[in-house]
Amino acid sequence: MFTTLTQVALGGAIGASLRYLSNVGAMRLFGPGFPYATLFVNILGSFVMGLLVVTLAKKGGTALAPFLMTGILGGFTTFSAFSLDTFTLWERGQTLTALAYVAASILLSLAALAAGIYLARGALA
Repeated sequence: MFTTLTQVALGGAIGASLRYLSNVGAMRLFGPGFPYATLFVNILGSFVMGLLVVTLAKKGGTALAPFLMTGILGGFTTFSAFSLDTFTLWERGQTLTALAYVAASILLSLAALAAGIYLARGALA
C-alpha cells in the first residue's frame, strides 16, 4: 500500500508540475481570456489515458497504473479547473463561450481518448 501511495504522490507531483508549465506556456502564447491550457491538458490527458489503458493491459504493465494514470495524469488533467473556468466565463456573461468551451472540452476529450485507444490497439495488435 505504501509503495502504491508513493507512486501516486510522485506521479501527482510530476503531473501538477506539467500542468503548471502548460498554464504558463498558454498564457505567454495566447494571453488571458480563454482557458486554453485547461482545454489542452484535458484533451491531451484523455488521449494519453486512452493509450495507457490499452498499452498497460496488453503489455502487463498494470503495476505502473497508479504512477502513470492516477498520479501523473490525475495531477495533469484539470476537471476542477475546467469547472471553475466554465463558471467564470458564465459569470462574466460569456454564455456562448462557456457553452462552446464545455462542448469542446467534452467532445474533444472523448475523441482524444478514443483515438488513443484505437492507436494503441493498432500498434499493439
